[in-house]
Parts: sequence; C-alpha cells; structure tokens
Amino acid sequence: MRFTLLGSVEAINGDHFCTPSAPKVRQVLALLLLRASRLVRVDSVIEELWCDSPPKSAMTTAQTYIYHLRKMLEREGVAEHGDEILQTQPFGYLLKLDPQTIDAWSFEKLAAEGQAELKAGRPEQAAAKLAQALKLWTGPPLGNVDCGPVLSAYAVQLEEQRLQVLQQRIEAELQLGREGELVGELRRLVAENPLNEWFHGRLIRALQAMGRRNEALQVYQKLRVTLSDEIGLSPSVELQRIHQGLLTDDKVLP
Repeated sequence: MRFTLLGSVEAINGDHFCTPSAPKVRQVLALLLLRASRLVRVDSVIEELWCDSPPKSAMTTAQTYIYHLRKMLEREGVAEHGDEILQTQPFGYLLKLDPQTIDAWSFEKLAAEGQAELKAGRPEQAAAKLAQALKLWTGPPLGNVDCGPVLSAYAVQLEEQRLQVLQQRIEAELQLGREGELVGELRRLVAENPLNEWFHGRLIRALQAMGRRNEALQVYQKLRVTLSDEIGLSPSVELQRIHQGLLTDDKVLP
C-alpha cells in the first residue's frame, strides 16, 4: 500500500484507490501521514479539525475518525488489526509505516541526494535526481483536503521545498549548458511568478548565453516595471548587476 501527499491525498492498494471519502477522515489521514512514525498529539488533531472552536464531542469524534482509518487498514489487508499500525499512545496516535510508501518521504530523500550531488560538483547526476524528485508531484500538496491550521503550515513547507528543488534542478542544468532546453520552462515560470527575481535572473542568463541579448533586456525591463507598479521596489542588486552586464555585453553572469 502506498500514500500520496504531493497532490491529492490518496491511499492506493495495488491498482485501486481506497482513500477515505469522508473529508474529515481524509484530513486526519493526511496529518498522520505527514508525521508517520511520530506521535501526533490529540490536541493537534483537534486543532486541525476545528481550530479554536472544537465541539464538546471533539475527543469522541476524533476517536471515531481514527476507528474508520483502522478499519480501512484492516479491510485492505495492511494489518489484521488496524491498531497494530495506527497505535494509540499516551497523548495521541502513531501511524507506523515504511516511509518509502509515502511520496513526500521519497521526495525529500531524492532531493537530499540531488543537493549532495550538486554540492559535490556533479551537476548531471544532480539534475537527474532532482528531476526524479519533482516528478513525484501531481499538483498542489494536500489538494483534496480542506486544510486547517496544522496542515496549512505543512502545505506551505512542502511548496517551499518544491520551489527550492526546482531552482536547484534549473541551476544544475544551466551548469550543463542546457540553456536552450530551459528557456521555454523559464518563460512559463516567470509568467506564473511575475515577482520572482530568481526565475527572471536565470531566464536572462539563459537568453544571454544563447546570444539573445535583446530579449534578455526585455525580460529585465518588464520585471523592473512590474516590481515598481506592484510593490514600489527596484530589482535587487544582483539583477541590476546582471542588467549592467547585458548593457556592456559582459558574458559573466552569476
């Protein structure tokens, strides 16, 4: 059985989905998966489900959701008794799973391996590992869960990790001289993230490396106008230095 968090929250047994259909049960499953093999306190479950306004029946209702998850594990043949895997502990619950069955864990492992390769000066191996990590994503994290405060924080963290890995993969491919393969993707990323100076800088870098200096200047000018209009700021010192390099046709870019 395997579980996904990098997109919709799903439980998949063999070739069929057995994800709980009840939204609150699916919400509890997501919380347990994100802290697999670690204690999830009951008060965290209650905070996630009801924020600061839990009903008087919150404890009993949370226990009911845990019961439904245990029955799902039994029904799918993961365990003869659900409490063997989803254990009640003092102050909370612990979901004992092989971390390799959870896509978020696999993502972190591949990302760490790719980052180590990049740091060691092996961009080709780094690009491959980081691309493999990114392929695990199918959409926004926890996409089919109405996240409360606890899961919302996890979702933000996962998105930040994805962005970091994406940037590192792009950096590795630039080191390999793959500017031509990256321009289209970087144009899309710039369009999707009009205030992200890192993506703009790498697009400018790729265009200049390909001898498309006029297009690179247009990218910078559009960013300068957008930053000024949207947040009243000028481009960073790094981007201003890149711009100066374009004006002098200096090929050395960060």
